[in-house]
Amino acid sequence: MARNNKSPTKDKSPSSPHTHGSVQPFPVVGIGASAGGLEAFESFFDAMPSDSGIAFVVVAHLDPTHISLLPELLQKHTEMQIFQVEDGMSVQRNTVYIIPPNRDLNLLNGQLQLRELKHPRGKNLPIDSFFSSLAEDQGANAACIVLSGTGSDGTLGLRAIKGKGGLTIVQNEESARYDGMPQNAAATGLADFVLPPEQMPNELISRIQNGSRRSSEPKTFIQETPNSLQKVFALLRTHTHHDFSLYKENTIIRRIERRIHLHHFYDIDAYLQYLQTSESEIGILFKELLIGVTSFFRDPLAFAKLKETLLDQLRDKPADYTFRVWVPGCSTGEEAYSIAILLQECMEELSQYFQVQIFGTDIDEEAIDTARKGLYPASITDAVEFNRLARFFHRGQEGYQIQKSIREILVFATQSVIRDPPFTKLDLLSCRNLMIYFNNDLQQKILPIFHYSLKPGGTMFLGSSETIGSTINLHTTIDKKWKIFTRNPQTSALYRKPDFPVFPLSYYEKRAISLDTPEEIPNTNAIALVESILHQSNAPPCVIIDAENKVVYIHGRVGHFLEPAIGRATTNILEMARPGLKSELITAIQEVHTHQRETLRKALNIEQDKGHTLVDIRVKPLAERPPLNTMIMIVFETVGTPSSKASRSAKTRGQKTAKVDVNTLELELQSTRENLQTTIEELETTNEELKSTNEELQSTNEELQSTNEELETSKEELQSLNEESITVNSELQSRVDQLVHANDDMKNLLDSTQVATLFLKIDLCIHRFTPKMTEIISLTTNDIGRPITDLAINLLDTDIKALAQQVLDDLIPITREVISKDYEYFLLRILPYRTANNLIDGIVITLDNITKQIRIEEKLSQSEHRYRLVLENAPLTVAQVDLDLRYTWIHNGHPDFEPAAYLGKRDDEIDDNEGIKELMALKQRVIDNGTGASAEISFPLSGGSETYSIAVEPLKDANDLLVGATSVAVNITGHKRSADNS
Repeated sequence: MARNNKSPTKDKSPSSPHTHGSVQPFPVVGIGASAGGLEAFESFFDAMPSDSGIAFVVVAHLDPTHISLLPELLQKHTEMQIFQVEDGMSVQRNTVYIIPPNRDLNLLNGQLQLRELKHPRGKNLPIDSFFSSLAEDQGANAACIVLSGTGSDGTLGLRAIKGKGGLTIVQNEESARYDGMPQNAAATGLADFVLPPEQMPNELISRIQNGSRRSSEPKTFIQETPNSLQKVFALLRTHTHHDFSLYKENTIIRRIERRIHLHHFYDIDAYLQYLQTSESEIGILFKELLIGVTSFFRDPLAFAKLKETLLDQLRDKPADYTFRVWVPGCSTGEEAYSIAILLQECMEELSQYFQVQIFGTDIDEEAIDTARKGLYPASITDAVEFNRLARFFHRGQEGYQIQKSIREILVFATQSVIRDPPFTKLDLLSCRNLMIYFNNDLQQKILPIFHYSLKPGGTMFLGSSETIGSTINLHTTIDKKWKIFTRNPQTSALYRKPDFPVFPLSYYEKRAISLDTPEEIPNTNAIALVESILHQSNAPPCVIIDAENKVVYIHGRVGHFLEPAIGRATTNILEMARPGLKSELITAIQEVHTHQRETLRKALNIEQDKGHTLVDIRVKPLAERPPLNTMIMIVFETVGTPSSKASRSAKTRGQKTAKVDVNTLELELQSTRENLQTTIEELETTNEELKSTNEELQSTNEELQSTNEELETSKEELQSLNEESITVNSELQSRVDQLVHANDDMKNLLDSTQVATLFLKIDLCIHRFTPKMTEIISLTTNDIGRPITDLAINLLDTDIKALAQQVLDDLIPITREVISKDYEYFLLRILPYRTANNLIDGIVITLDNITKQIRIEEKLSQSEHRYRLVLENAPLTVAQVDLDLRYTWIHNGHPDFEPAAYLGKRDDEIDDNEGIKELMALKQRVIDNGTGASAEISFPLSGGSETYSIAVEPLKDANDLLVGATSVAVNITGHKRSADNS
């Protein structure tokens, strides 16, 4: 296949898919791969037609220090032109563009822009970077393909292209040499197709054809079919309990049509029938309509401005203030976590710390589950600064994990802003790129709810494409470009409390929302739940206490164990405990609070009104989840009474105790106080030591964390180097395979030509030879590397070394005939050996045996000499004519005859008589019939005539084609007269 070595013109006003006007848009497909990608590229382009009308941009992880062989290798697998990208190139149809090494690639206004990598050996994500720019520049005309590779590069870019309505294709794990990248991309659930590379072109072309057919229609077939959209909405609401009829119609139609064309339906009714019978398709369509395009710190300049606003907002807050944030439509949580990180940075800058509550909500349960985990792929490094990654994330095998201290201030829940109650008393409400999907009526219903949810002076953060509409008088604009607003303090006169739900309750099915936060589960409901459980069981007498040891619920008769304390009424269980119970109860409760596990105290001797009783107490945490996790259950169970001997002993001890002198008791009390003070001091010392140890451990932990981060960075660099090495090895292996094939071809060519060939290096030492050369020069494989002068050459009067040196000196090839000692003739050729870079690196000597040709030439020369003697001495006239009867060759032995006077002429152009006419007729008959003929013809002369016997034969070439006639004429005038006289 011809290889294209030209560079395309860098058109500064490109004709590209982005261009509007008379230029028809065409798809641009980004193809990303890392380790093992070469085989996938080759399989893909082998199956891709060269006239698809698509532009392809190949992005691979390449070694920044090596020249890439990828363009040359892929050119063998496609007839499309392949270019290595140069800065400013315009993408064109039916063309393949390949990223160069050590460069980052972006697409802007249909032009490819190159940037040098800041850290060539670091964790670069060129595929994500290009896919994201491709999505922004081409929108629905964009498509991406993720092929073999390690890591997760391409996953975020695939999300971006999906969010713009583009096509997403991923290589299946079975066909991928390395399945890291395909696995991460497919795990998003956003891939339209998961296929082996050779099957991708068919689906890609089919989608493109459907898309072009659809784009040429001014009105979609969905809009042309009455009530079809409402039927789809009804099916979705029945199965998902969410109503999409309030969303922008054009957005919904595009995404429904996308599913229709992916299934190759051309009739909305057929798709509706399929939708009614396939719950999985309903789920996929639901996910398609909920594409959450989000990332950490999306629009960094907007978050920088938000940080300035938050700093001003937090500056005067009291120390016990709780800062409340709501992020509706949070998708997989990146925006909510970004705000949490921003608030943490603000508090550190102000050296003030507050309680923070952030609520992230979305109707996509899978997205909420992802947000709760707080685990994100390694590709977030493209969006999160290195310092933030080091401070707020932990690097693990599966990606980056948000630190626990950040996760603890966030609560994620499934919630619909349309139908579920909002969060209130908010300091910040961040809703970016959600309302752009709502129609105007729904936006005007939602904005008042957002206004109501904010505190006076609270901040509202919207997307760059969203506005506050009719509520403009209720807010003050902080930043018009990035849509940051604050709620005006006085709004009651301007605006009433919004109606909720957005539409009447009958419009929706009733559905409960579960939030992972204590405020959403009242304590009364928790106690009711406990009461219901205890009443349905045969539990012994027990009490429920809260974190302050106050009794909140009593089950059964507990008067034998607890009694009201003297003085002011209290519900503290420690004040109510009967003698003999308090000390053990304190220890048990403290143990449960510390270890969150059940503890048992057996056979406690409790003093009662009528004596003593042995009691077992069981103390255990009530539940693991808030708000019950702060409560403790204490179960009392009587196990008997003390023995009589023990009772008597106790009575005796009581009598003796009554006789103890008061001074002794005071001394014991003083000693106890001193011991207690000593214990307290020891405890304080221990606490100080523990604090010091904790600080040392924290310092050690920070050092270990720093070391771990350095190791992770080294690991990422090694991983990147490994991927690049695999790519380079694949390219080199492909080149080696090509060289092996080329070497085999050359060997077979030299062997088949039967030409003796000898290759000499620049020092005239033997480098290579063909088997035929061994017949002329006695050569073996052991002679390779030896000088040519060491060998016996079977040629006469020929100095090979001198001739070779002459060619090396003047670079002029030598060709001559030589004779061997066996008297065989050879055609000797000596030429300089030129490399691909046009450097002289030796000599090529060929010896072609021409003995047979020489022998044939000698025989032909002898034969020619004999026949020439015959013709010159015989009284014959021999001539040849072409098909027009014009002479092409004449022999006449007469000394005055001049052949040149007759060549190219016809007989009637030389003379005109009856004999001439008869001769021309004879020649023409032979040419027409293709068979020979003869005749005796008389030619009139002055004073008489002469008679000739003329034989004419057809003249044919080597291919047996008739080209003329040959005539032989003999003068028989004398014989004729003799015959007449006799």
